[in-house]
Amino acid sequence: MALGLEAKKEIVAEVSNVASEALSVAVAEYRGLEVADLTALRVKAREQGVYLKVIRNTLAKRALADSKFADLNSALTGPLIYGFSMDAPGGAARLFKDFSKENDKLQVTALSIGSGLLGPEKLDAVASLPTRDEALAKLLATFKAPVGKFVRTINEVPTKFARVLAAIKDTK
Repeated sequence: MALGLEAKKEIVAEVSNVASEALSVAVAEYRGLEVADLTALRVKAREQGVYLKVIRNTLAKRALADSKFADLNSALTGPLIYGFSMDAPGGAARLFKDFSKENDKLQVTALSIGSGLLGPEKLDAVASLPTRDEALAKLLATFKAPVGKFVRTINEVPTKFARVLAAIKDTK
């Protein structure tokens, strides 16, 4: 069934709104996937905070034209599914990478984290980006490490003194 002009405008507005809030986008070709596989992918995407959408490439080009993902236009060919990461920059890439391990018909064609077009060879790098909680935990550990080292160093002086006294007591 053909889409009317109003339906196309709604789709472009929806995707444009999502793209303005997204941290990154991953685009994959889904040629040959069965409906059950796509449904499973959508369920996993909802659980991981990834917005998935299958739309026409011409509508996607219009929706992404004024966003930070406008550089994807050259990679939008073929039947594509768009994954927008809403919570973590590597969310959609991680989702597509994990799903393609089980189903080789899903092929990532392009990625963008807002700083230019990335090819499919960068999938592992983008998928390994930490989530917000992981990044905060690493930052906190970095701040905590020097303080902990200082406290252990200061604590070592009285501990050594106590050991020396215990050794003298044992010898006498």
